[in-house]
Amino acid sequence: MSQPERMSPVELRSTLSLASIYGLRMLGMFLILPIFAIYAETLPSGHDHFYIGLALGAYGLTQALLQLPFGMASDRFGRKNVIYVGLVIFAIGSFVAGMADDIHTIIIGRAIQGAGAVSAVVTALVADLTREEHRTKAMAMIGGSIGITFALSLVLGPTLNQWIGVPGIFVLTGVLALLALLDIKYLVPNPTVSRFHSDTQAAPAKLADVLRDTQLLRLNFGIFALHASHMAMFVVVPFALKQTSGLSENDHWMIYLPIMVISLVLMVPAIIIGEKKAKLKQIFILSVSVMLLAELAFGLMIESFWGIIAALTIFFIAFNVLEAIMPSTISKQAPAAAKGTAIGVFNTAQSLGIFVGGVAGGWLSSQYGYSAVFGFCGILMLLWLMSVITMRSPAAVRSKMYHLPEGHTHDAVQLSNRLAALPGVKESVVLPAEGMVILKVDMQADWDDSTALQLIRG
Repeated sequence: MSQPERMSPVELRSTLSLASIYGLRMLGMFLILPIFAIYAETLPSGHDHFYIGLALGAYGLTQALLQLPFGMASDRFGRKNVIYVGLVIFAIGSFVAGMADDIHTIIIGRAIQGAGAVSAVVTALVADLTREEHRTKAMAMIGGSIGITFALSLVLGPTLNQWIGVPGIFVLTGVLALLALLDIKYLVPNPTVSRFHSDTQAAPAKLADVLRDTQLLRLNFGIFALHASHMAMFVVVPFALKQTSGLSENDHWMIYLPIMVISLVLMVPAIIIGEKKAKLKQIFILSVSVMLLAELAFGLMIESFWGIIAALTIFFIAFNVLEAIMPSTISKQAPAAAKGTAIGVFNTAQSLGIFVGGVAGGWLSSQYGYSAVFGFCGILMLLWLMSVITMRSPAAVRSKMYHLPEGHTHDAVQLSNRLAALPGVKESVVLPAEGMVILKVDMQADWDDSTALQLIRG
C-alpha cells in the first residue's frame, strides 16, 4: 500500500489557524453554559426562566438562518472578506451581551453573536488551502477543535466566572474574535484558487435531494434532538447543582472535570468498535438508549446531588460518542457529490436544536418545573431511538479524494466507471469543474492509492 504524502507546512498552519477560528465560535457558545443561568436569574426579568432559555438559544437561531447564506456569499465576495465580517459581527454581539444590564439586551447580543455565522466559510477556506488527499484530515482537525473546546469550556467557564464574571467572559470572547482577525490576515495564506467544493459547501441545486433522503433526515433529526436536549439541560442543571451540592457555581468545574474525563475515555473504544468493526448502527442504538436513560434519570433524581452526578455522567458518555460519530456517518450516508450540502443541512439542524432546546427548556422550567424539561428531552430521545432502529446501517467506507490534473482529457463518466470497477470502490464521482475525484472505499479493502492515481493521471 502506498504511503500518502504528509500535509505541507502551509496546509498544516492554515488548518490549525482556521480550526482555532472554528473553535472560537464554539467557545462563544459553550463557555457560558455552566454558569449563565445562575447569573441571568439575578438580572431584571431573569427570574423568568423562559428568557434565560431564549438567551441561551438565540445564538442558534441566527446561526441556523445565516450559515448557509454566508457560505454562498464567500464564493462571490471572497472567503477572508466574509470571515472578517462574521468575526466583527460576533465581536459586536459579545460586547453587547457583556455590557448588558438586563436579560433582554443579552438576548439581542446572543442573537448578534450567532449572526456572525462563518463556520461554513471557514470549512470552504480550508478546502481552498488543502490538497484533496488531505481534506478529510483537515476537517477531522476542525472537528477535534470543537470537542476540545466543549470539554475545556465546562471547566474554564466556572473558573473565569470567579475572576471576571459572565460580562467579562462575553467581553473576552469579543476581544478574542478581534484578535482572530489578525490570525486570518497574517497566518492564513490567500488561496491561489478559490472555487466551489462539493465536499464542504452546500449547493442549492442539491438541497431538494438531500432533504428527501430519509437516511439523512434521521441524522438531521438526531443532531437536532441531541443539541436541543443539551441546551435545555443547561437551563436547569446549574440551578439544581447549586441547590443540592451547596457549591458556588464557580466551583462547578470540580463536578464537570471528572465527568468529562470519564466520558472522553469511554468514548474512544465506542468509536473504535463503531468505525473499525463496522458496528455504527449498534453504537447509535446503544448511545441513544443511554441518552434516553440519562433523561429519565434527570427527571427522577433532579433533586438529589448524586442523582444529578449519575445522570450527567450517563448523559455525557452518550453525548460525546454521538458527537464524534455523527459527522462521520453523514459522510458515509450522503452521496459523494452532495456531501457538502448534506453537512450544511446537518449543521443547520444542529443550530435549530440549540435554539429550540433553549426556548423549550426555559418555558417548560418556568411553567411546569424541572422534571418537565427532561420529559420533553426524553420524548425527543424516544423519537430518535425509533428512527435509529429503522435506519440503514452506515456503509463501512472511507472517503478518498484526488486532484484531477490540469488539462486532463478524461471523459468524466468513463473515468468514473473505470474507478468504480477497482476492487473495494463503492462509489466514484468525477467532478471536472472542481478538478476533483471522490471515491468511497470499503474500509476492509487493501486499498492502494497508486492504482487510482495511475488511472486519474493516465
